[in-house]
Amino acid sequence: MRLSLLGGTGDIGKGLALRFAADTDHDVIIGSRDPDKAHSAAESYEQTLAEHGHEAKITGFENPMAADRADCVVLAVPPYHVTDTLSSVVSRLSDDAVIITPAAGLTRDEDGFHYRPPSAGSVTTLVADAAPESNPVVGAFHNLAAGRLADLSLELGIDTLVLGDDRNATEMICTLIEEIDGLRALKAGPLANAAEVESLTPLLINIAQQNDGLHDLGVQFKWAQNRFCNSSRISSRVSPLFTHSTKRW
Repeated sequence: MRLSLLGGTGDIGKGLALRFAADTDHDVIIGSRDPDKAHSAAESYEQTLAEHGHEAKITGFENPMAADRADCVVLAVPPYHVTDTLSSVVSRLSDDAVIITPAAGLTRDEDGFHYRPPSAGSVTTLVADAAPESNPVVGAFHNLAAGRLADLSLELGIDTLVLGDDRNATEMICTLIEEIDGLRALKAGPLANAAEVESLTPLLINIAQQNDGLHDLGVQFKWAQNRFCNSSRISSRVSPLFTHSTKRW
């Protein structure tokens, strides 16, 4: 599979590129508005992989060329760049290429981070509205900490929520996600549910910043047995990671 990470020179793009290159045999391509920046990032990622005992080839191109013939295109860019980035590559997309969006709209004030969706209702919906009809959109990777992904010495042991209206595309992306060691894909319904998923991102950032020793948080959902009433319920567990990284998200 040809996997293109547009904006792959940023934090979340770097983390996904390293994990996919380390754990899968897929072709990983880094895209950027600046081809030289994409090429440099790809070389840097290859060096990081080699330092952890992985031999993998990563290439870097300008966004349109990176998207060309890709099976999956990840819009690993800030939310205010998703539509511009998509517009710049739409003529190069294969008819059935799946577009993955991990972005969430955030704002920050003295109290912390807050969810700020666009007028479309969610960033995922914004992407879906801008995408060609032939290219299904899937929301995924919204709540993953970039620093956690990029540190290959660390086990993940976390979940990512997946949204999609196209069943086949959603199933394909879930399968792709679970090729990354320690990452589980959980379906969260159609794209209409994206706001609920995206809004978890500022919550996790606030928890990380307000509690000592909690860095690069992830969430793991599991069944919890209620010992008092002998019934089961769904719970979520915030998984802390103790690192010395100053860049948490």
